Amino acid sequence: MRKTYYKLILYSIAVFTSHNCFAQRRIDTLETVLAGGIKQVVTLQGENRSKPLFLFITGGPGNEGIYDENKNYLDELKKHFVVIAWDQRNCGQTLKLNPSPEKLTVKLYENDTHELVSALLKQFHQKKMFIMGWSWGTVLGFYMAGQHPEQVYAYMTVSPAVNQWESERLNLNEMKQKAEKQKNKQAIDELSKVQIPFKNGEQNYYDRKWLTIFNGDSINDTTEFKKYFTENPEMTALFDEANNINLTVSMPKIKCPVYFFVGRKDHQTNYMISEKYYEQLKAPKKGLFWFEKSGHLIPVTEPKLLQEVVITKILPQIRLEN
Repeated sequence: MRKTYYKLILYSIAVFTSHNCFAQRRIDTLETVLAGGIKQVVTLQGENRSKPLFLFITGGPGNEGIYDENKNYLDELKKHFVVIAWDQRNCGQTLKLNPSPEKLTVKLYENDTHELVSALLKQFHQKKMFIMGWSWGTVLGFYMAGQHPEQVYAYMTVSPAVNQWESERLNLNEMKQKAEKQKNKQAIDELSKVQIPFKNGEQNYYDRKWLTIFNGDSINDTTEFKKYFTENPEMTALFDEANNINLTVSMPKIKCPVYFFVGRKDHQTNYMISEKYYEQLKAPKKGLFWFEKSGHLIPVTEPKLLQEVVITKILPQIRLEN
């Protein structure tokens, strides 16, 4: 009888130890998730697969999320979360696997995001996840925070697109003033062709070209940079549709914690518009973190500080659920 009792104890210890080892096992996989009727490619990376999920939604439209994540923007976060990078519909490896059979719309991408989040939560037996959206990705992140807050521990919006057409107007006026001050004839000529809202891809290209130059950034391949705007009409139309969103009107309240990451020099998604929206937004918890050295590209210019804010400022405020 005593031997049987000891055997049961040893067996229980072995099962517990085995389960615990599995729970703490690293994860580094590339998977497909069925969302929006197509297979969408994600990577899942973390030092402990039982940690909370953290979805990073990159900018664009049209940028590759897995490529962005592999630039090591989020390495420190992998110690505290299972970090998910996602190649969205018609981007990167998802595009190679199955081009979108439907016309690209904001609503389609919003639905993809919700279905992707729901599938991953089910797969990992979790109720909620952390979501970080950057630039175009903030459109999808705000959708999740606004429409499905029950699935979101906290939403972190990096370089948020709040009222983008107003931001574009402010930016264009500032660039024209800089061009006149510098007596830059090419900039004056090309910016004079730009209208807000943009009438075509060429106008969008001139705007982004001079924004990049005036911000002190380099354009590695001018030909490819131009082609993105002038030979990609579907993405240009999607960009314009997203720009019609005005969160100050459509989303005055969010029912999950929301944190703003704003570059002090950001004119692309204007920092003043972001600050004003933050001040008026109602949420159970909210925070505004300034990145003094950054413009629009916070994950590139200040990745260490971005991750530090998440780990030391935000994570301790959130009550996790099993």
